[in-house]
Amino acid sequence: MSDTPFGFGLPPEEPDDGDEGKKKDQQSGGGQGPANPFGFGGLPGAGGFGGGPGGPGADNPFAAMFGSLNPNDLGAAFQQLGQMLSYEGGPVNWDMAKQIARQTVSQGSPDGTKDTSVGPADRKSVEEAVRLADLWLDDATSLPSGATSAVAWSRAEWVEATLPAWKELVDPVAERVGTAMGDVLPEEMQAMAGPLIGMMRSMGGAMFGTQIGQAVGVLAGEVVGSSDIGLPLGPAGKAALLPVNVETFGKDLSVPPEEVRLYLALREAAHQRLFAHVPWLRSHLFGAVDGYARGIKVDTAKLEDVVGQFDPQNPEQLQEALQQGMFQPEDTPEQKAALARLETALALVEGWVDAVVHAAAKPRLSSADALRETLRRRRASGGPAEQTFATLIGLELRPRRLRDASRLWASLTDARGVDGRDALWAHPDMLPTATDLDDPDGFVHREQIDFSELDKMLGEAAGKPDLKKKAEGEAEGDSEGEDKNKGDDAG
Repeated sequence: MSDTPFGFGLPPEEPDDGDEGKKKDQQSGGGQGPANPFGFGGLPGAGGFGGGPGGPGADNPFAAMFGSLNPNDLGAAFQQLGQMLSYEGGPVNWDMAKQIARQTVSQGSPDGTKDTSVGPADRKSVEEAVRLADLWLDDATSLPSGATSAVAWSRAEWVEATLPAWKELVDPVAERVGTAMGDVLPEEMQAMAGPLIGMMRSMGGAMFGTQIGQAVGVLAGEVVGSSDIGLPLGPAGKAALLPVNVETFGKDLSVPPEEVRLYLALREAAHQRLFAHVPWLRSHLFGAVDGYARGIKVDTAKLEDVVGQFDPQNPEQLQEALQQGMFQPEDTPEQKAALARLETALALVEGWVDAVVHAAAKPRLSSADALRETLRRRRASGGPAEQTFATLIGLELRPRRLRDASRLWASLTDARGVDGRDALWAHPDMLPTATDLDDPDGFVHREQIDFSELDKMLGEAAGKPDLKKKAEGEAEGDSEGEDKNKGDDAG
């Protein structure tokens, strides 16, 4: 997986048949951009206009667009450039992202497997696995089933289904960058430079779309479900598995394929329960991403210099300048707080799923321990999902945090039972903090707050005005009675 899936390269081209196609593919693959979320490089293993080291497009995609291309390629390059300059939408050209993601999927994954349509047998196997997984999870968690349906997706279907979530994740980051590109000029100059700024924004949207599409396409070749990165990427209520990737995942494990599928179905179904029945969780996670994006700062001095010297006839200048790392996270308390909040919440989600799935699978699957450790090693080695997310917002899901969170949830189960453990998801303020992950035993055995007393106090406080009115009414009645009595006595 590239360190810069959101760098700015150009879309992968379909390799030609025969020796010429092989030569071109060898020349264009293997490049890797700078290690920052907004670097502008290509993806390894995906032949594209960006090229690899020593290739015609090693430094920038624009040079490759017009060099060493046959007439068909040249026409495609002009069409691509036209799309880039004519785009007038939001901060990311999502039509281009979708197109390139599907192109990347069609080329196959680095291990040589190709995407295939899902047949009736695979669909039935996934449905049965999710149904059985939900049955097993009933004993391991108090949260009811969150999957209204079970679906088997091809890689292309995964791209289609998850793009709305990627849009919600990426747009805040890209919006921050796009706004900065338009704000570097003095206000009186912005009207004069309007066409130039519009061109830069159009190119920026297309460039973001290109590399996001590449990243999502590569990721589609390796994920096994809709929740691999701990976020609900698919539609609510749909527990999804990718049969071709599930098969690849279990190929070298010496574990029966049906056990691999069932274990992964347990994880997918557990995620579905959590996100379906903890209504604030999704907005909490996506809000933390947005909060982090708002803290990204732009080196305006460098950007002003780029804008001042930008030559529309030499668009690779923009590419080269942006490649130098113009966008950096701001080291402020707000930025750190947003990142810490997101990191901790994701660790708690993945830790809970790990603990619940292990409790459900351990008594029933002989391979439960081996599969659990395989998934943990996959995360520890920087799996594709983790790398994509780290590149997106500068966040790394540290395996130590995940293991700590899993131990904490398991300890809570022992100390408070399944209901007591899952009750902590009622409100974000009740969840363990990053400090609690450092001292799980302290959190587990800490005296619990009696929320019933708090509710009683709040209820009494809410009822006091009525009591006061009643008391005042009674006092007025008493007063009128006294006045009447006095009148009677006087009569």
